[in-house]
Amino acid sequence: MLRQLAATFRPLLQQHHHLQLQIHSAVAVQTSQGFHSSACAQGLEEFFETPLQEGDKPRTGKDWKAADLRSKSWDDLHKLWYVLLKERNMLASEQGRRKARGEKLPNPTRATKVKKSMARIKLVLTERAIAITDPVQSQAMRAMINS
Repeated sequence: MLRQLAATFRPLLQQHHHLQLQIHSAVAVQTSQGFHSSACAQGLEEFFETPLQEGDKPRTGKDWKAADLRSKSWDDLHKLWYVLLKERNMLASEQGRRKARGEKLPNPTRATKVKKSMARIKLVLTERAIAITDPVQSQAMRAMINS
């Protein structure tokens, strides 16, 4: 059902996105950053962090700001959502494993960055849904975002 809704709204979102970029062209700078996730692992290894050397902290990036996300296409936001979802699941698994051993996560702010970024993606998609002039399509889009 989500795929059908996405297929229905993709042309509208792309049109809205194009108009939004024209409006914000003086402010927004588009980047062509690709999204990637960790290397493909098999089985449960994908839910746990790659072991680090003793004393090393995992390298983390910044959380995504709404202004950065507004310049992204529907497909880019979709990809980023699943990269963040995978990271959130990995961090939850890692936290459970470390809690069972009485250890702490080496960088506890990572989970907060992921949650904030995911909330901001929802915010940007909601803004785009509100901008749709057809109230039926706008409501359907909001329902899909909040499901």
